Amino acid sequence: MPSAALASLVADLRQIFGERLDAVVRYGWRTAPQPVLVLVRTLEIDDLNACAARVRSWHKAEIATPLMLTSGDFERSLDAFPIEYGDIIASHEVIDGRNPFAGLSIRPEDLRRACEVQVKSHLLHVREDYLEAAGHPGHIDSLVRDSAAGFIAVLRHLARLDGTTVDRAADVARFAHQRIGLDQHIVDNLGALASDDGPSAVDAIRVFPAYLKNLERLAEFVDRWRTA
Repeated sequence: MPSAALASLVADLRQIFGERLDAVVRYGWRTAPQPVLVLVRTLEIDDLNACAARVRSWHKAEIATPLMLTSGDFERSLDAFPIEYGDIIASHEVIDGRNPFAGLSIRPEDLRRACEVQVKSHLLHVREDYLEAAGHPGHIDSLVRDSAAGFIAVLRHLARLDGTTVDRAADVARFAHQRIGLDQHIVDNLGALASDDGPSAVDAIRVFPAYLKNLERLAEFVDRWRTA
């Protein structure tokens, strides 16, 4: 059952869009603030203004600013945002309206291309940030800790592309080692740094050289990716 906050959100959206509201979907495994996708038949400036007037109250109820699209825009953009929309499809609950994902799927070739872009962009930014750290230990520590989540996210996306379930951090590290040839211990360390369970005891500075090496290996692997 939807929470009182989500029920209030739906009531607000019904008041604004009426019959034009197709679906309200929450995603992200009930994180806070709760991400929400809103799909409507048409979206005008008056609609945006009406929603903007309610955003502050939604935030107070721990609901993130909704991702708001027309239903047609969402369907036509699956190839452009296969990772982002794939994550929504994989972790969603329909709160109101129809199931907007019935009959929809992410094409493997679109997801592979998006993963390649994400991996190579991540590698470029890590190298750039390391140069800007200029050898300062605190900056290098922040670089590793701040970028670890993105590294783990890429591995999760690749596992999904490969048809592999990686619910736990240990599953991610095992997949990375067995399928890609990455150092399982390093991936475990990065998973600990990316975790929401509190500060990690991993020495991020000492991890960096191996992290960079494994990130380069991952970029090479994605270049020649073939599904299992």
